[in-house]
Amino acid sequence: MTSDHWIAADWGTTNLRLWAMRGAEVVHQRASARGMGGLNRTEFAQVLADETADWAEWTGAAIVACGMVGSRQGWHEAPYAKAPTLAQTPLANVPGTRVWITCGVSQDNPADVMRGEETQIAGLLAARADFEGVVCLPGTHTKWAHISAGEICSFQSFMTGEVFELLAGKSVLRHTVASSCATEEEAFDAAVNDALAQPHRAYGRLFQLRAGALIGDLSPETARSTLSGLLIGWELAGAKPYWLGQEVALIGAPALAALYARALRHQGVQVSEADAEAATLAGLHRAWKRIGETA
Repeated sequence: MTSDHWIAADWGTTNLRLWAMRGAEVVHQRASARGMGGLNRTEFAQVLADETADWAEWTGAAIVACGMVGSRQGWHEAPYAKAPTLAQTPLANVPGTRVWITCGVSQDNPADVMRGEETQIAGLLAARADFEGVVCLPGTHTKWAHISAGEICSFQSFMTGEVFELLAGKSVLRHTVASSCATEEEAFDAAVNDALAQPHRAYGRLFQLRAGALIGDLSPETARSTLSGLLIGWELAGAKPYWLGQEVALIGAPALAALYARALRHQGVQVSEADAEAATLAGLHRAWKRIGETA
């Protein structure tokens, strides 16, 4: 191993992504379904050894990880840094290993937590050190974070992605909503506008999706786009104190981030989009450089 060899890991609840790094360069990468949620604490080291066994040049290299691997149910609990805090949070070493885990961020009032997103924010700031505004990270539990002077000042989580999956896959709407499809922009835009303008009235539109399919000609594709628009519209209504009058930087999966970008731009918001993997790696690289002298 040379001094510029290290391994980056994004270890979430359901998946593990690994990159063999040479400085800031990705040399090898792989993904695994061996996420934190399916492991007990004694299994993490072996999973890591198995997944990196053929990366001989990286034997003994430092490993920097982010995500739920640092949760109370993960390999080793990395304590939360309390907001307001620098986006580049402290690192927690897994005892007896060369593995370091980035600490998440907590907030007392209102109570909230994040794990992994802080690393992506740090990666964004590595490229845009002077960024002042709001970062939105769409996903299962979307995060909105106010950033100033390199700090996460405050943030708020919305369960939009999880609620969408529950409604589309577990509720009566599972008979109505397409399992996947290209977004019908007109239906999506109309639903976002309804949810933003009159959230209380738009709430009644959920069952109308089922009724529209039963006694009307509502297609599964239109139903899915409408459901997506309603939920994102409600989220934007709740997150309005974050995005109103601010630049919003989006970090997320391209298809989902594009929906948020579309909804925000229709409200006159200045939006920029960052690649989620690139932000993760940049944040982990910044963390690695802090332990480089001892790695």
